[in-house]
Amino acid sequence: MGAVYKNLLKPLFFKLDPERAHEVTVDALRVMRSVPGLVRLLSSFNQLPASSKPVEAFGVKFPNRIGLAAGFDKNAVCWEAFEAFGFGHVEIGTVTRKAQPGNPKPRLFRYPEHDAVLNRMGFNNHGAQALAARLENQPGPSQRHIPLGVNIGKSKVTPLDEAVEDYLGSFGLLADYADYVVINVSSPNTPDLRKLQEESRLRELLSELVSANSSRESALAGSRKPILLKIAPDLSEGQVDDILQILFDLELDGIIATNTTMARDGVFKNVNQAGGLSGRPICKMSTDMIAYISKATEGKLPIIGVGGITDPDTAAEKLDAGATLVQVYSGMIFEGPFIGKRVARHLAKVANDI
Repeated sequence: MGAVYKNLLKPLFFKLDPERAHEVTVDALRVMRSVPGLVRLLSSFNQLPASSKPVEAFGVKFPNRIGLAAGFDKNAVCWEAFEAFGFGHVEIGTVTRKAQPGNPKPRLFRYPEHDAVLNRMGFNNHGAQALAARLENQPGPSQRHIPLGVNIGKSKVTPLDEAVEDYLGSFGLLADYADYVVINVSSPNTPDLRKLQEESRLRELLSELVSANSSRESALAGSRKPILLKIAPDLSEGQVDDILQILFDLELDGIIATNTTMARDGVFKNVNQAGGLSGRPICKMSTDMIAYISKATEGKLPIIGVGGITDPDTAAEKLDAGATLVQVYSGMIFEGPFIGKRVARHLAKVANDI
């Protein structure tokens, strides 16, 4: 099936504007998930065998180690289809408290010769209220075959000083429907968002979210949700150390390393496009960050590794560096959706899950 994508579908998609190709793909997956029994049928061929050991991280069981990163299914319209391609979890979003159109187009750029994507989408999404209504009509946490993460960010119109209330609003609306929640403070495409990675702002934000999560636990037995933080690859070691101290102080459940980069090195030095760079050029940067976090925390903090995975070997490098799970998005654009199946099987073997 990988050959079908590379030889037939990929050339067709790459003739389209990148964002239009994305929209066509989402529409096709929406149709696919609506056909009764189709996802489960394909899943029986592409998921790991039933005898495989599930992977447990932050209290959630995953059928395998690879997931789809946030950014593809922003509005929870097609995520269930990825089970059919062998993925072990999906992260939807980034979702903001208020609906927003995102940044002006064009805002998505492919660099096929480098397996790279540059985007400045700007959290275009229907808003937390609309997503909550949609998720209410989809399988809930106890009914799914693969876990669902919900990635939340700050609304563009919300001032930085009101960010805490903005995140709390999204968390309150969406936590019930999530297997885990990701706090995104690292996208480069919302003005001032990365300032929330600063020690004082981050501690305040996460403290309030942890408190809200604990209140849910006391009000509804078993309702606490794992909370993870997604960070940028452009942080210094000192900044990472400060963040890790906050995570341990507040007992957060894990970290996602990493988001896209603002760096423009090598062949991208003269690329005159604003936005975050992802794909193969950030693979080493992401893996180095994972290794640093793993060493600094003595492997005690669960890590989801994302950034530059284009094949099973680059995924395995993330596990070797200390990640428990991995995610892919840009790599799927160039390799096709069955990268999920290929990576899942390879990682299961190297990690002795089968």
